[in-house]
Amino acid sequence: MILKGKVFKFGDDLNTDEIIPAKFLVTTAPQELGKNCMEGIRPGFSKLISSGDIIVAGKNFGCGSSREHAPISIKGSGISCVVAASFARIFYRNSINIGLPILECKDAGKINEGDLLEIDLSGGIIKNLSKNQIYRTQAFPDFLQEIVRKGGLMNWIKSDKKGRPG
Repeated sequence: MILKGKVFKFGDDLNTDEIIPAKFLVTTAPQELGKNCMEGIRPGFSKLISSGDIIVAGKNFGCGSSREHAPISIKGSGISCVVAASFARIFYRNSINIGLPILECKDAGKINEGDLLEIDLSGGIIKNLSKNQIYRTQAFPDFLQEIVRKGGLMNWIKSDKKGRPG
């Protein structure tokens, strides 16, 4: 699975309340949540996104609450992937559950706002097309790619796989 998009860069310890402030938690509709994605840290963020764009961040991305609204808002905004130095564990799991690919990359700090990335989930390769650089990360396992293709864990379970990987 190949993803390509422009980078929006954030720092360390970005919490779920900054990703989607509590005052916007009156719905679970992805597109509605997406309209308010990152309003707690970068007002107007959702108006800047083109479908397929990518968030790159520092360490501990998605810390804070365990609610799924944060990754839902990111996916609902049109972001195709999040690359960070590290993720809060519950955010990582919630992202997989809703079908948002996320990748840990120790070189995330070398990527700048506005760079154009091409991400090969199968190969664990992040190409920075703006700088002609390649960063390596762990390949996204096939069964997780299938969960993403199906739109999340629940859709995957309901599919012909009947909840069994492979």
